Amino acid sequence: MADVLNGATARSSADQSTSELVQRASEQISRLVRDELALAKAELTEKGKHAGIGVGLFGGGGALALYGLGVLITTAILALDLVMPAWLAALIVAVVLFAAAGVLALVGKKQVQQAVPPMPTDATESVKADVDAVTAAVKEGRRA
Repeated sequence: MADVLNGATARSSADQSTSELVQRASEQISRLVRDELALAKAELTEKGKHAGIGVGLFGGGGALALYGLGVLITTAILALDLVMPAWLAALIVAVVLFAAAGVLALVGKKQVQQAVPPMPTDATESVKADVDAVTAAVKEGRRA
């Protein structure tokens, strides 16, 4: 009855040969792997959608923060305008901003110079030492 319910007309598993059992197990494993891959794909698609939305919202927040920084700079100019002419207040704020930009650029340049060349020199030297050690061991093995 179970064979009829499964749509199979095969013998019961006790009567099946080893090759039939192996073939059936292989089919079931293949189906299981396909189903697991489909599940993983669906899960990654869902997570990718959430990540995309999150990145978009993060970018929007960054844009609003940039506008907020502009308003804050304007506020500093207006505050200085209370004690000096507006043009002088704007000039002072601009000089301070350019000085900060210059400092950041110099620090950034120093960081970039530390990263050049982009090749991992420590790892490269380690691999070269490993290759030299293996080469020396092979040469010594040939001599022995």
